[in-house]
Amino acid sequence: MDERDEIILNALIADSRTSFVELARRLRITEAAVRKRVKNLEESGIIQHFTIKVDPAVLGYNSVAIIGMDTDPGFLPEIYGALRRVRNVKYVSLSSGDHMLMFEAWCKDQKELCRLISHTKKMRGVTRVCPAILLRNQ
Repeated sequence: MDERDEIILNALIADSRTSFVELARRLRITEAAVRKRVKNLEESGIIQHFTIKVDPAVLGYNSVAIIGMDTDPGFLPEIYGALRRVRNVKYVSLSSGDHMLMFEAWCKDQKELCRLISHTKKMRGVTRVCPAILLRNQ
């Protein structure tokens, strides 16, 4: 990856809708060269997919939380998989630091969030659940 690839990558991170024509203009190279560079970034696994950012509140999810979870080590793969299947869970990550797992949950209201937290606490192998409710999400 060279300096031009970094410029392309940073532009797409800031706005994944940035056109190849715009990137070519910024870099003073052809659109075909930008396309080739982006394809190479995808094939090398640097770019995994393009996505959008959504405001959960606009969709009616008024209780959003980042939740840390600890488990008995033997249950970690099972719990990770189970969390990925929960409708309100938007992503799950294995982590190091304060918690073994981190996940984001979008719920319609606090009551729904409380039910989700209660459900996760009862999962076999869970030792600790630590929610952080997001007050403002930008």
